[in-house]
Amino acid sequence: MSKSGVSVSPECISKFNELKLGKSVKYIIYKLSDDYKEIVVEDSSSDPDWETFQNKLLDAKAGHKGKVGKGPRYAVYDFQYELEGGEGTRNKIVFISWSPDEGTLVFPRMTYASSKESLKNALNGLAAEVQANRDDEIEYATILKDISKGKR
Repeated sequence: MSKSGVSVSPECISKFNELKLGKSVKYIIYKLSDDYKEIVVEDSSSDPDWETFQNKLLDAKAGHKGKVGKGPRYAVYDFQYELEGGEGTRNKIVFISWSPDEGTLVFPRMTYASSKESLKNALNGLAAEVQANRDDEIEYATILKDISKGKR
């Protein structure tokens, strides 16, 4: 359980294992349940289109006490990229913590921040982590640069 008292749904781990072992899942988007007591799977897909995935994060919403704002989310993406010079293809399972700087209500933002470690600790096999707070930080090229450490 996290510092915030939020637990991780068993489905979060089983879906992650599908992505990691079966390669039938390309990404998973996690969210806090409506009562903010559990991290649950919001969406998963085998669609490799980065823009579709990115738009789901950008369009996410979160509410608290009758107000609705942009929604923080956690995501795991099986990121595949080519090394420069024909050195081959690499895959990295990337954990993305998405918490928009603007338009996010304080309670959801704080609860996501204090619950992140419990989800990360439950997902064994993550290769990289990205903290994104602005739209440009979840662009494909930005993530690629972050996870490849500039060496492609």
